[in-house]
Amino acid sequence: MGRIVLEKVSKSFGDTVVIPPLDLSIEDGEFVVFVGPSGCGKSTLLRLIAGLEDVSGGRILIDDQDATSVPPAKRSLAMVFQSYALYPHMTVRKNIAFPMRMAGLDQAEQTRRIDAAAKALNLTDYLDRRPGQLSGGQRQRVAIGRAIVREPAAFLFDEPLSNLDAALRHGMRLEISELHQRLDTTMVYVTHDQVEAMTMADKIVVLQAGVIEQVGSPLELYNTPRNMFVAGFIGSPQMNFFTGSDAAAYGAVTIGVRPEHMRVSATEGTWKGTVGVAEHLGSDTFIHIHPETEPTKTITIRVDGMFDVRHGDTVFLTPDADKIHKFDAQGLRIA
Repeated sequence: MGRIVLEKVSKSFGDTVVIPPLDLSIEDGEFVVFVGPSGCGKSTLLRLIAGLEDVSGGRILIDDQDATSVPPAKRSLAMVFQSYALYPHMTVRKNIAFPMRMAGLDQAEQTRRIDAAAKALNLTDYLDRRPGQLSGGQRQRVAIGRAIVREPAAFLFDEPLSNLDAALRHGMRLEISELHQRLDTTMVYVTHDQVEAMTMADKIVVLQAGVIEQVGSPLELYNTPRNMFVAGFIGSPQMNFFTGSDAAAYGAVTIGVRPEHMRVSATEGTWKGTVGVAEHLGSDTFIHIHPETEPTKTITIRVDGMFDVRHGDTVFLTPDADKIHKFDAQGLRIA
């Protein structure tokens, strides 16, 4: 079991409210990602769940038991940090075994759990090496292995991939997602990278200034963002926003169109613009266009990688009518 429920949980530092009272349910076996910009409170919220910070108000329930005042070691949770925090003088085997030694498990049980974790994380051939002999991705797998052997009710990940380069991050995303499928254990994952959130999560929690802006599956947030903040944060490249007469024509104060939901023509369209930069990435090309009515503004379009366009070209843009997102004066979605 690994169900976690937050009831009116809040956190303040003196007179500064970091997290206003919020409610959230994380179901057993779910992969939940907390995402938002720096300073939005996602890591603080994770630390409250872990017991590394005291709540200022509300309750935290783990498997229907009140864990609000329970110390971290008694919460049946395992945390993986941004820093690997491995002991450099110990082998991989001893690093993974460390929490079990502290818990007083017998040697046979330690060996069983180490072997199982090493097999799940493809570390069997590295058990006798030291951390200095491993790559960054392998070190992070050792840190995850140290969490696995505790057999917790839930895993808590605090930006575990931010120290890795792009290629390793992609590989580790896949490994953690596959690990979740194999273990079928609750995982709560913090990141500022919305690509990680979209590709890994069963459920995404979007935070801004400690407030939950929206909770839902990746596609729910992508297709029906509750407000302009979620619409602009979820999706890469970012959604394009239009105001004034462009939005009024669609009965809104602001409209949003994703880069992949606009057609480009050399002869006709809704908006006319000039190509600034074209980023050719092989399978895709991102075109950054300055509209004729607002030359200082930039509209980003995603097209096929073979699309032939150059700096200074004049183009016309037409949004897909059924893919336009409408927002009111408060930035809330208009159904």
